[in-house]
Amino acid sequence: MLISLVRERAPEETRVGLVPDAVAKLAAAGHRVLVEPGAGERADFGDPEYVQAGAELADDGPERADLTVSVRPLTGDTVARLRRGTATVSFLPAAQSLELVRQLAGAGITSFALELVPRISRAQAMDAMSSQALVAGYRCAIIAADMLPRMFPLNMTAAGTLQPAQVLVLGAGVAGLQAIATCRRLGAVVRAYDVRAAAAEEIASVGGKPIELDLETLEGSGGYAREMTADRARRQQELLEPYIAAADVLITTAAVPGRQAPRLVTADNVRRMKAGSVVIDLAAETGGNVEGSVPGETVRIGRARVWGGRNVPGQLPGPASRLLAQNIVNLLGLLTGPEGRFSADFADEIVAGACVTHDGQVRHEPTKALLQGPLDAERPA
Repeated sequence: MLISLVRERAPEETRVGLVPDAVAKLAAAGHRVLVEPGAGERADFGDPEYVQAGAELADDGPERADLTVSVRPLTGDTVARLRRGTATVSFLPAAQSLELVRQLAGAGITSFALELVPRISRAQAMDAMSSQALVAGYRCAIIAADMLPRMFPLNMTAAGTLQPAQVLVLGAGVAGLQAIATCRRLGAVVRAYDVRAAAAEEIASVGGKPIELDLETLEGSGGYAREMTADRARRQQELLEPYIAAADVLITTAAVPGRQAPRLVTADNVRRMKAGSVVIDLAAETGGNVEGSVPGETVRIGRARVWGGRNVPGQLPGPASRLLAQNIVNLLGLLTGPEGRFSADFADEIVAGACVTHDGQVRHEPTKALLQGPLDAERPA
């Protein structure tokens, strides 16, 4: 395959889809990689590193390539440069990118969304959502420790004893578990809650103290939680209120893929927190777990400061890009036919599950439903 790596156009995106080490692996497998100059600069990967790894620098990669790689969805202008029958791999929040999906289908592009890779054992090495959540979970714990006007660990000195910080983590997926583990390594006492039954054991395995509420669990597919009813959400907020009030740090990481983040914490809950308390809402970009959080900003609610996450993995672009690039390399292995060319085998559940558009059609059923109808009329002759 001839693979193109493009430079990210979004000003806030610092990650890159392929790092030099990943390019070297693709080159060793017989592929050619065209890298747009400056593609890795924001993640501290320079053009000479890509060339040394076996890449060629080129501004016209998308026009020439069989497959184009990026972190965020390609812009409409870049999609217009792609040849019919070629492919793209990137994050692609289809429900929020309907016009782009329409354009990809109309142009005959086969597009794969990293967030749609099924959460099955065989796909773990391609699970970009988990790898980026790991980085985000670590990062939010470090931010919390930096913002809190006290130390995390217990300290016993001749001058007196400093009690450890009390941290509460809501949501114990990959990001939540990494936040728990990092806060524990920093010396805090960490309690955590998740709506899934299996979460209690996972929380304890990384040093946290699981909170058990008298509520039904909400097991969903693929290891995610399913949505809760409004009544259950209100009851959960009531039961969590004393834990929130006692916390020095509250970290929320709950998310339901493709949907608005569940509201776990009200502004009144936050107002009852102690002076100097810190709230980290990792889900602020998708609606927020905490009422009043703002993506990319720190706001004050009562006596607490509330930090809203925005592209949190991108705040550690080096490690985030390394993990993401390996996820993409692993996925490309499934998209390579016996002769080394691009080949999408839709009998493979990973390939089929991650595909959004192919051969002029939208294959992802939820997105197709949102678009309300076939795109045949818009396909070029």
